[in-house]
Amino acid sequence: MQLDLKKYVLALKHTFSISRESHDFQDTLILSLSLDGKTGYGETTSNPYYNITVESMMAEIETIRKEIEAFHIDHPENFHAFLTSKKLSNFAICALDLAAWDLYGKLQGKPLYGIWGTGNASYPITNYTIGIAPVEKMVEKMKEMPWPIYKIKLGTEDDVAIVKTLRQHTDAVFRIDANCAWSADETIANAPLLKDLGVEFLEQPLKADDWDGMQKVKRHSVLPVIADESCIVESDVKQCGNYFNGINIKLTKCGGLTPALRMIHEAKQMGLKVMVGCMTESTVGISAIAQLVPQLDFVDMDGPLLLKADIADGVKILPDGKLIFPQLNGTGVSLRS
Repeated sequence: MQLDLKKYVLALKHTFSISRESHDFQDTLILSLSLDGKTGYGETTSNPYYNITVESMMAEIETIRKEIEAFHIDHPENFHAFLTSKKLSNFAICALDLAAWDLYGKLQGKPLYGIWGTGNASYPITNYTIGIAPVEKMVEKMKEMPWPIYKIKLGTEDDVAIVKTLRQHTDAVFRIDANCAWSADETIANAPLLKDLGVEFLEQPLKADDWDGMQKVKRHSVLPVIADESCIVESDVKQCGNYFNGINIKLTKCGGLTPALRMIHEAKQMGLKVMVGCMTESTVGISAIAQLVPQLDFVDMDGPLLLKADIADGVKILPDGKLIFPQLNGTGVSLRS
């Protein structure tokens, strides 16, 4: 195989703010694996919360470049096991795993959802994320992008008031993501007020390791609660089942499609709702997520919609949230020149 790595700096349409950080650009690693005239693409974004940079990921991957290029990929699961044995970060493994699956699908002549036997006739619609900003700006963002489902980032002193204001301007479904900014008591008190305002569920209201608080929340909250920061890797699924109503899987954090497929299966066996979320990836990463949507209850794959300009073609998100899957196999990705 031939391995190529390239850093891109993705400019965002608007400053993106959550409870702990803000940014106007997203650094991302685009990785390709080429074999027999086919090229598979993968992506992983940088993440300050987990101390991950594009440069650190590239350095990790370069240490085993020769082994990667010599590896015979008979199936992406075997490649993922090899990468895991090399002690790479999950973020670096994700880019390689996505590229391997895309390449595998292209060599097999099938889209990944076809290889997995799930079809693509029915799937959940992605939400569109509204980051923290002055409420007037949040309203402006909604009007700029009319959408059937919004994820609202919160973690301020006026969270319920913000949702009340936003509700005056749309009938869309709301999902609330506090990114670890609330306490258990605050979550329980906010839940009935937010439910009356058309909120579907709460995502990660408490700190990732506040298990006592989450036990209290699960017992008393009138809204379902979905784990995000508390559910990073496969081993987290079992514990989250005792404290949450569902999990949000991030490919970058768990290490790609290979572990995500196992996490989806385990969560469903436990009766949990399953969501896959994005980390402001381009269409490269989002097209990989799209292969999973027939297996999901919820999805957050609005990354390309938040960018000033995309860098790839693949799965396309229409203005009503529905998807157009490309004719190209694998994840369906091709890079723009």
